[in-house]
Amino acid sequence: MADTRTIKVEALARVEGEGSLHVKIKNGLVKELHFGIFEPPRFFEAFLRGRDFREVPDITARICGICPIAYLMGASQAMEDILGITVTKPIRDLRRLIYCGEWIESHALHVYMLHAPDFLGLSDALELAKVDRSLVENALRLKKVGNEILEIIGGRAIHPVALKVGGFYKLPSKKQLRTLEEELKWAIETSVATVKLVGGFDFPDIEQNYNFMALRHPDEYAIHEGRLVTSSGLDFPVSQFLDHVEEEHVPWSNALHGKPKDGGNHHVGPLARYNLNYDKLGKTAKAAAKAAGLGPVVRNPFKSIVVRAVELVQVCEDALKLVQGYEEADKAYVDAPIRAGEGHGCTEAPRGICYHRYRIDSDGSVLDARIVPPTAQNQKVIELDLWKVVQANLAKSDDEIKWRAEQAIRNYDPCISCATHFLKLEMEHS
Repeated sequence: MADTRTIKVEALARVEGEGSLHVKIKNGLVKELHFGIFEPPRFFEAFLRGRDFREVPDITARICGICPIAYLMGASQAMEDILGITVTKPIRDLRRLIYCGEWIESHALHVYMLHAPDFLGLSDALELAKVDRSLVENALRLKKVGNEILEIIGGRAIHPVALKVGGFYKLPSKKQLRTLEEELKWAIETSVATVKLVGGFDFPDIEQNYNFMALRHPDEYAIHEGRLVTSSGLDFPVSQFLDHVEEEHVPWSNALHGKPKDGGNHHVGPLARYNLNYDKLGKTAKAAAKAAGLGPVVRNPFKSIVVRAVELVQVCEDALKLVQGYEEADKAYVDAPIRAGEGHGCTEAPRGICYHRYRIDSDGSVLDARIVPPTAQNQKVIELDLWKVVQANLAKSDDEIKWRAEQAIRNYDPCISCATHFLKLEMEHS
């Protein structure tokens, strides 16, 4: 008689959204594994049609409360591509600064509150606070630093309102930004200590031969601009994204699976950025990575928490330099006549590349919209990781397998939606 087990986790905190995992095991081998996203479709691309192009950045920002800048900026870039707008250096610097703020608050939240408890054998950040209150206090203070950057530049921390196509509605003063200086100096020191802390965690001995994809810029660690590159050797402009990437629907998920058109899969996010842009890290970030035992290449998905901490060092230091060198622009935005066309934009959300493509009519109304978020692109590699993780832990109890599978998913900090619960696990043995 077949030995069958079914395991269910009705709700898991410490990720955004709702999803499911179904595993079928036969004769001691994983035979079927589906990581599904069952939240209802949100139809953003559909209800953008007919809207004025200037509304698109603020509407798409509502896709995510954790990383609204990724959507604001990607949509703005696509519209600027259509209109032929090139923003001035002060506007570009300010955009990078507010994006640094988003990375700071998101990375601090994930590293300390959502992911570190896994490695410390704790259920959540509340238990972490009982064990080491100072860690949680530092996490909250780091997150506040990021939020303050968004508030000063963008008008508020959640869904900022000061950004627009071509730049900003209003620019911050030099005096306002200088108020961030001392806290950013503290944030750099704390981020370096964060790398040391998480670098000391015990990591499962699992490596994957990922095909990484990320933005790359000739002069900086790419965040909000660049060309797309892969570890398989591709190097192309953002406008060619859909020439190389396609999406497919699978019956167990309401989110499309992104994948390379030439076959296989690709991996986006911190590991991809680190492996493809290691040479662009600053001295402080590189030194922190080396002290934590990281080389130029990292293929263990569980070490993504260390890479995120290294990126935290990078953006805190970048933010301080931008604050210290800030000069107010003569004008808050660059304008151009409306014209019909197609435009593309892509930035690095904390979780990976977020691609936008829009077509607008001569009156500025949106004819078509296409948005490819990072979590959709990572679904296939998450499944590959889970396959390997579950197979390696079959001798353990159901609870241990569930915990390890959930931890493997949290490696990606998947932004399934802005909800708080995520995983429903069904495991069938025969």
